[in-house]
Order: sequence, then C-alpha cells, then structure tokens
Amino acid sequence: MHVVFGANGRAGGETARALIERGEAVRVVLRRPEQGEKWTALGAEVAVASILDADAVVAALKGTSGAFLLNPTPISGDPHAHTQEVGTAFRRALQHAQIPKVVVLSSIGAQHASGTGVISTLNQIEALLDGMAPAVTFLRSGYFIETWSEVAGVVMAEGILPTFIEPTRAIPMVSTIDVGRAGAALLCESWIGKRVVELGGPDDFSADDVATAFAKVIGRPVKPMFVPPGERAAILTKEGIDDKLAEALLGMYEGIADGHFAREKGNEQRRGSVSLTASVERIVSTLPAA
Repeated sequence: MHVVFGANGRAGGETARALIERGEAVRVVLRRPEQGEKWTALGAEVAVASILDADAVVAALKGTSGAFLLNPTPISGDPHAHTQEVGTAFRRALQHAQIPKVVVLSSIGAQHASGTGVISTLNQIEALLDGMAPAVTFLRSGYFIETWSEVAGVVMAEGILPTFIEPTRAIPMVSTIDVGRAGAALLCESWIGKRVVELGGPDDFSADDVATAFAKVIGRPVKPMFVPPGERAAILTKEGIDDKLAEALLGMYEGIADGHFAREKGNEQRRGSVSLTASVERIVSTLPAA
C-alpha cells in the first residue's frame, strides 16, 4: 500500500488518482475527515492527520510500502519557517515508521539554496529528508501549468494574460496530471539510495505559448501582458497575500528571470505527455459559467 499526503491538492490528488488507476492500494492523508468521502468512493483508505503532527504522520505511514510527501506553501507567514516545521515532523515520523521508499515533491531549481524565492524552501525540504528512507526520490517538477488558472478569469474577461514571466522566456512547465503519473510511477519502481528526477511537459513553454493555447481554446485572441517587477507587490497585496509570503513568491519570479529555474546537470530527466492545449482546456472547463 502507498500513502499519499496532500491528496486534496493538485499534485497529491493526481498522484493518488494515478495510483488507483494502476490498481494500487492507496491511503490518502487529509486534514479533515469530511474531505474523505470522494476518496473512499474511489476505493482509497483515508487517514486524517496534520503534517505538522509527527505522531499522526507515523500512524498514517504504518503498514505502507511507499509514501508521496510534499511541503505545501502556507497561505500566509514565512514559508521557510513553515518548511522547517514540516520537514522536522516528516523526519521524526520517518525515523519511527521505517518506511522503505519515499517520493518527495520538489521543484526544478531546488538545487539552489537561495535566489529562487519560495522554491528555495524545496532545497530546504530536500536537505531535511535526504537519507530518511532506504530509497528516496526527489521529484523536481516544472512550473505547474495549472498555476495559470489564477489569471484565467482575466483572460476570459479581457483577452489578456497577465504574467510575471517575460513572455518569450520558455521554462519547464508541466501539467499536474503528469506530476501525478510520475509520482505514481516512481512509487511503483525499485531503487536504493537517493535519486533526483526532473520532470517537464512535452516541451518547455513560454507565456506567449500559454496565451496562444488560451486563444485556441476560447476561440478569440489572447495577448500576454508582462507585469514589471515594480508593480507586482501591490498586486499580491491586493489579493490579500502578506509581506513574508509575497516576498518569497516574488523571489521565485526573480529567480526565473535570473535563469535559476533550470534543470541541473546529471539528474534523471523525464517528460510528461499532457499537452499545453489540453491543460488549458481543463483550466477553462473548471471556470464558472459566464
């Protein structure tokens, strides 16, 4: 049996679904019991635990052969302090649970301890969890295509795609469906020691490419609109994001501009199969009807 943390989020949910589709036994770990009904209907076991509660995490890991772990970005506050709490709880739990195999969601660019904003928390989580099981894989994902759903409403209403990424810069992007499939595949593989697997989509994409995909899906022109660095903090403040978290998020885009969001030589490279257009179609399909 495999245990999946963060199953109500994008990557964790897709990993759990991919494992179920493979016919694997799955236990999902959720924060609240009322979140479990849909997973029970899919045939999964449900455990309720906070990832900050090492004892509850140990109980959730009990009797399993592999775990998918992740470090969710907090909704407020200092993400590095939050990561230290999460990583410490996972370390304690893994020391007691003695689970043989762990896949930890990370990010391309996590080889850098600084200069990447919120991505540097994944450098931190990798350091905290390295060696905590006989087999550990850090799955370094590209930029989630689904992140563009945050501006999809503007795209639909105004025909513009706001972007903090320079429109012609192509970077590793990937659908969370592919992240889930990769996470499930890794949990079903055998290895010993540490691996770093970097995952992108079928190709690297730019904001120009994303705008073109939106235009194709909605049937009308979409133009990318680059938001200069000096205007970004005010946008995040307007969205209710506090200063500490905003600083980390903005630092990620600075890191992308500086070329730090890049694959690391020597790591295993994989690519998903879900196209950019298919990913955008899924984003649009989830929007409220006009």
